Amino acid sequence: MWTANEIPHQKGKTVVVTGGNAGIGYETALALYKAGANVIVACRDKDKAGKAIAKMENEKGPGSLAVGIIDLASLTSVRQFAETFIEQHKQLHLLINNAGVATPPASKTSEGYELQFGVNFLGHFALTGYLYPLLQATQGSRIVTLSSNGYQSAAIDFENLKSEKDYNPLREYRQSKLANLIFSIELHRRIKANGHQVLSIAAQPGANNTDLTRHLTAEEIAIGKERLGAFMEPWQGALTSLYAAVSKEATGGNMYEPDDSGLRGYPTLATIQDNALDEKVAKKLWDTAQAITGVVYLTPNP
Repeated sequence: MWTANEIPHQKGKTVVVTGGNAGIGYETALALYKAGANVIVACRDKDKAGKAIAKMENEKGPGSLAVGIIDLASLTSVRQFAETFIEQHKQLHLLINNAGVATPPASKTSEGYELQFGVNFLGHFALTGYLYPLLQATQGSRIVTLSSNGYQSAAIDFENLKSEKDYNPLREYRQSKLANLIFSIELHRRIKANGHQVLSIAAQPGANNTDLTRHLTAEEIAIGKERLGAFMEPWQGALTSLYAAVSKEATGGNMYEPDDSGLRGYPTLATIQDNALDEKVAKKLWDTAQAITGVVYLTPNP
């Protein structure tokens, strides 16, 4: 049973946690700060980030905390965040692609893509690309990307990324989390092919009481709890992200999830389903993301 008490000291390490102001991201940032890391809480709302940091600082951790403003629904904002970060930092040990939106009313990113696909996947794809040279230059660096066990029933519909055909909030959420898992695995493949030392690892937090359910009705939440069982508190849901980020046992190309049916419990190695392992789909998704974002990195060797 792996817990946050097993996090090795993170003194001197620089960490970016997207969505670090709430839920799983907050608990991830807090645990790393308490372990001594210098944590950038990256989110779109400066006031919310500031309040989250003030709350974390009450824990008197030995690390440091700073706000980073990023709106993952705007590729311009993603680029601006990355440029500012690179100007201010010489290393990056951990990039935790945590932020996400779930089942909102039909919405689009600044570039016109369905919001969940854009925020959960495209924004993180671009952010990872911008920051990758810094990660590669930092010994022992890792990229942790969050998925969901909802990915198992999803498929990437390349003809509906802007909701051209229709919109189903739960289907689009699951698609975005499948995209994240495919991305994490394909990122690992490309890192290995280029002989680099960065680790790309996926995590999924299980069923948790977080703000991700804010777009659901009380009845929908009750039905979900009846179907899935008890929801965990965010501190426990964050353990899979933390395990992927710091454990010596965590390895690139894998995903870690709660050990009780992937819904609750403590970190364990997940068995990844076939729909996330199709290399042709992975290449198409990567090429599509590069074309949309204009961020090109880790291209295959000729």
